[in-house]
Amino acid sequence: MMAVRPVPVPHIPVLIRPLIAAVSPVAGHWVDGTFGAGGYTRALLEAGATRVTAIDRDPLAFELAAPDARITQVADVFSNMDAHVSGVDGVVLDLGVSSMQLDRAERGFSFMRDGPLDMRMSQDGPTAADLIDASTEAELADILYIYGEERASRRIARAIKAAGPLTSTLALAEVIEGQLPRAKPGQSHPATRSFQALRIAVNAEYDELYQGLMAAEKSLRPGGWLAVVSFHSVEDRMVKRFLQSRAGTKGNANRFAPEMVQDAPAFTLKSRKAIQPSQDELAENPRARSALLRVAQRTDAPAARIDPKSVGLPVLKGSR
Repeated sequence: MMAVRPVPVPHIPVLIRPLIAAVSPVAGHWVDGTFGAGGYTRALLEAGATRVTAIDRDPLAFELAAPDARITQVADVFSNMDAHVSGVDGVVLDLGVSSMQLDRAERGFSFMRDGPLDMRMSQDGPTAADLIDASTEAELADILYIYGEERASRRIARAIKAAGPLTSTLALAEVIEGQLPRAKPGQSHPATRSFQALRIAVNAEYDELYQGLMAAEKSLRPGGWLAVVSFHSVEDRMVKRFLQSRAGTKGNANRFAPEMVQDAPAFTLKSRKAIQPSQDELAENPRARSALLRVAQRTDAPAARIDPKSVGLPVLKGSR
């Protein structure tokens, strides 16, 4: 086992109080598919879980983790969880970049701190700098628009390619800022969408989410809980559509079309609407401002594969 040392600053898990309330009473074996700094795992154990399988693709997560006999560490992507567990009582997924990754300049995720243009969660494979260098201007514009919903994607992509090889986060952020109006008070940083898009592309996050939702369905026992925290509209839309489809509540897009034949519902929705952070939580943890929580309970229907189009999986041109 790797040497461990304590995390110097406690991690505040987003929406943890409403999550625990939604799935109470917490008991049995849970999967924390995005372990990070371990905040959700600690909260689940404190609430009554007897053990947690903690999954993370980032080696740093387990290097920083405090040892606990109730936690089984799995270095992998959460889309492979069904290869490691079955019949679990709950699965929690906290999507996107973790505070642990964002706060370390050397990981290259933040446009607020100067560091290498990396963005790899697994610390393996091509970096964001490699992706930019290997992409044409048109390909880069597609990444920014489809993955980051950046409306100025073509202008930004043109400026990035014209700037030549970029190797640092602040250099990239400066190029992006030069193509957009200055942010007004309360608005997000101009580079937010572009950095998000590049991070998602580097780590194949949307495909990981699509595969991971199906893996969670396979891993849960009847009555088990799936709780997913997302931070932007594309992720939340994918989770919403997946749960609607697997709960049999999606319905026909056209009321004049023949009734769709649906599988037996594999989930029961806790609520049709996503749970948002309270004002108290926002005051305590500003990073929760865009977070949305969706919770559903597994039925005894067999797991099934779902068409990626039906969940709105974003696809780059020529990638499928």
